Amino acid sequence: MKSLNFGGLCLLLGVLVLEALIAEGFNYGDALDKTLMFFEAQRSGKLPANQRVKWRGDSGLKDGYLQGVNLVGGYYDAGDHVKFGLPMAYTVTMLAWGAIDFRKEITELDQMGNALWSLRWGTDYFMKAHTQPNVLWAQVGDGDSDHYCWERAEDMTTPRTAYKLDQNHPGSDLAGETAAALAASAIAFKPYNSSYSNLLLLHAKQLFTFADKYRGLYDDSIQNAKQFYTSSGYSDELLWAAAWLYRATDDEYFLKYVVDNAVYMGGTGWAVKEFSWDNKYAGVQILLSQILLEGRGGAYTSTLKQYQAKANYFACACLQKNDGYNIHKTPGGLMYVREWNNLQYASSAAFLLAVYSDSLSAANAKLTCPEGQIPPQALLDFARSQADYFLGKNPKSMSYLVGYGQQYPIHVHHRGSSIASIFSLQSTVECVQGFEKWYRRPEGNPNVIHGALVGGPDQNDNFSDDRSNYEQTEPTLSGCAPLVGLFSKLQTPVPRPTTPHSYQETQKTQEPYRSHAPVEFLHSITKTWTVGPTTYYRHKVIIKNKSEKPIKDLKLVIEDLSGSIWGLNPTQQRNTYELPQWQKVLQPGSECSFVYVQGGPQAKVTVQSYN
Repeated sequence: MKSLNFGGLCLLLGVLVLEALIAEGFNYGDALDKTLMFFEAQRSGKLPANQRVKWRGDSGLKDGYLQGVNLVGGYYDAGDHVKFGLPMAYTVTMLAWGAIDFRKEITELDQMGNALWSLRWGTDYFMKAHTQPNVLWAQVGDGDSDHYCWERAEDMTTPRTAYKLDQNHPGSDLAGETAAALAASAIAFKPYNSSYSNLLLLHAKQLFTFADKYRGLYDDSIQNAKQFYTSSGYSDELLWAAAWLYRATDDEYFLKYVVDNAVYMGGTGWAVKEFSWDNKYAGVQILLSQILLEGRGGAYTSTLKQYQAKANYFACACLQKNDGYNIHKTPGGLMYVREWNNLQYASSAAFLLAVYSDSLSAANAKLTCPEGQIPPQALLDFARSQADYFLGKNPKSMSYLVGYGQQYPIHVHHRGSSIASIFSLQSTVECVQGFEKWYRRPEGNPNVIHGALVGGPDQNDNFSDDRSNYEQTEPTLSGCAPLVGLFSKLQTPVPRPTTPHSYQETQKTQEPYRSHAPVEFLHSITKTWTVGPTTYYRHKVIIKNKSEKPIKDLKLVIEDLSGSIWGLNPTQQRNTYELPQWQKVLQPGSECSFVYVQGGPQAKVTVQSYN
């Protein structure tokens, strides 16, 4: 009897599991429940009696005491034990936005209680940290010393230094984001606890005033944060906070603020393809578009329309309908922004488009793109494609949400998950011992950290489930927070495609294309795969210098390109690309290559200029 190759068997099983998942549809309600459990796993402080993550214990019970302030509580940022203020505040804002816009869906899934508790664990901490109108304790823990140790939160021996912002040490970005978080949370809590909502709003207003009056970057005031969460600016957070305060209060002062500062702070100037803990412009633009679509623009309508134009740029770029200026996507369909923890950008974008889709639908409006009018359902379809990728509809058939599905990462870069629980191993695990005995351990983590969205695959959909591969296997608060609203929205039943992915390797080579320049282009299709009714192709183009002289500053025009491209740098001119900086000169007889992915025939490549 002929034996079956083990690798082939695993591949076959993976394909069968994937086909079954796609045929049945993903259980977003289950994914939501697990996501909310992740926030319980990240809790710092005294844990409540109803804590569902039983391998965690109390920790950080003396945070802030050396500085004479109670900073017990809040969330650990990722696989470490630092409480970084900027991503934590963004996390709370995203949790609140989900609880506001998808309140009906979360309630129907019987998860509003857990959602509000995840919010309150953050907001209670922020109000503790806001000890005076112009003082905000912004961080607890030292990133350097914390990262030198591999130990459970319950055993922490690293310094718990606390850092604050005040009039002499401003941080408009962090204070502004915290104001936004508290204002959004005030809206979320209002139907359930109006007095708590009012208290949140009081702190939000004070923090906004502090952020606006004493301007500066928080990581200039807190140097320790710079290498971990560097801020690119604070103008977006000031607009963000003002927009949320307007939504929470209906006070025209805040709407006037975003209109008066629209140009100066870049709200109507910045067209972006990223939404994240650092860059809030797309969020501001869509939040203000919601106000416009609700018919509440009034005298400010013309400026709000400018904000909406930039919101449309972001949405169209995600849908690949932005006249070539689109987000990059992996061959498997995942939006790709950065090498380190890319899924946090994809989850934030997917959530934002789900929100915008709802608002456009409610206003009976369409998305206006350079390539035409797009129905709101297309935005939700894109959001779903990203969520489905997270949950297993990808070339690896891997769920990147830990604990969900048949196959998910088991070597998650997370201290508490990777070391036996304090309740089963009651002896202390010391700093270096943690690395030697647990970090380098080849086995999977002893504790499953349900609902953790890991960093995810690279730009070619490759993923290595390795504890030391922190860029891909570490989860973050900011990556998981948008999933609460996203999964809630997607749980609403809709018709689903049943055609599974099918992948196959090919080497279909075409004839060389010769231009008037002394270069030769050799096109080939190196891979194809099918998603639903569409077949996608990975095109590789080899550029060869046929002359006897070096070619410098080669610029190419690429027409009929509808997908993502790698290996070339875009220029200011439309459809025009150049070689990377390190390859500006193509020597005689030498060659280089670039690749692109799209559903359809090859793009047309011609030489625009060279020296």
